[in-house]
Amino acid sequence: MGDCANARMILERPQRGHMFIEIGCQMKKIKLFKGDITSLKVDAIVNAANTSLLGGGGVDGAIHRAAGKELLAECRTLNGCKTGDAKITKGYNLSAKFVIHTVGPVWNGGKSGEPEKLASCYHRSLEVAVENSAKTIAFPNISTGVYGYPKQEAAVIATQTVTSFLENNPEIEQVIFCVFDNENFEYYRELLQNN
Repeated sequence: MGDCANARMILERPQRGHMFIEIGCQMKKIKLFKGDITSLKVDAIVNAANTSLLGGGGVDGAIHRAAGKELLAECRTLNGCKTGDAKITKGYNLSAKFVIHTVGPVWNGGKSGEPEKLASCYHRSLEVAVENSAKTIAFPNISTGVYGYPKQEAAVIATQTVTSFLENNPEIEQVIFCVFDNENFEYYRELLQNN
């Protein structure tokens, strides 16, 4: 992968149950974080939202609770979001300045355009970040919860899409893949170490 051929891995000490793994590359930086995405101090966090953008369970619910009721009020003005697209709001009570809401595909066996829609979630979120001068961004595991996307396949799509985008868009200074479970952590660690 060009600039990442000589990547180095730095494991930072866990803090309050959180763990960072940093993959350093010449022109870009990708980190893997195990913990609560709402605790990250980045320009933008990505919300794995539903099409209404009005909150739900999992990461979506956690982000809405942490950001406060103003987030829901702003989301009501956005008229929802299509699968594979992304929209932005303020971060309100979060450390992040922005929340980028994206709607991942529901897994239907992979024959209904799910890989392309999932890749579009990551690509569109990064485009929206660039359009709003967000230089640091954190992603959750999009579609791997109740939407049922296989975790390993989703991790491959996420890392490939983000790496490809970063090669052509130096405006993004750091991307953090934020995982909550050990299974996803191991998938991402293996993918990032081997690229």
